[in-house]
Amino acid sequence: MTRNVLIIEDNPGIGELVRMHVAELGMNPILCERGDTGLARFREGGIDLVILDLMLPGLDGLSICREIRSGPGYVPVLMLTAKSTELDRVLGLEIGADDYLTKPFSVAELSARVKALFRRVDAMASAAVAEPSRQELISDELRIDSLRRRVFIKDQPVELTAREFDLLWHFATHPGQVFSRAQLLDTVWGYSHEGYEHTVNTHINRLRGKIETDPANPAFIQTVWGVGYRFRE
Repeated sequence: MTRNVLIIEDNPGIGELVRMHVAELGMNPILCERGDTGLARFREGGIDLVILDLMLPGLDGLSICREIRSGPGYVPVLMLTAKSTELDRVLGLEIGADDYLTKPFSVAELSARVKALFRRVDAMASAAVAEPSRQELISDELRIDSLRRRVFIKDQPVELTAREFDLLWHFATHPGQVFSRAQLLDTVWGYSHEGYEHTVNTHINRLRGKIETDPANPAFIQTVWGVGYRFRE
């Protein structure tokens, strides 16, 4: 089945470039140049990926991302940002964007990000079919719902970014197994993410801050000094 990729980008040159290369990947690109019309098209359904500019007429990208994440189901979001919008980029990841590309970007990098996002979505879907019992995992007061991509501590919801959830789910489905930073980059990110291995440390620290009672002495995500990290047995 052909994947439908919604591109919401108001710059005609960038929008057409992205549309052309999404089509070359064998996918069906749908280009909208306004935020409000892009969100309206998303609401019609049938979208498998959203490539979303942050600065848009009609409705900004952060509002669109927030709306996408508030609805049922899960559709990956790839943000397009300018170099000067670091704060917006962080906010976008917090709201639920899966990844970002900083303009100007190369065609090869765009293709790598799109492919990596779909690999992750496909892997999650395959795991859910192969192991229905793993759609929800419970470890003491921590509960992870993979279908709804929600996490609870003592039945209280915990807001995670898309990448934080993927990282936690990967750990929780492999209890006791030690992963190096390079292995986590390859498996969870799906490619050599800019920033390389220190981005793993940053995400783990943020994740611990959200799920651990005492992040300095973590009960769930443990450090194996000189090797990497593991989820407790």
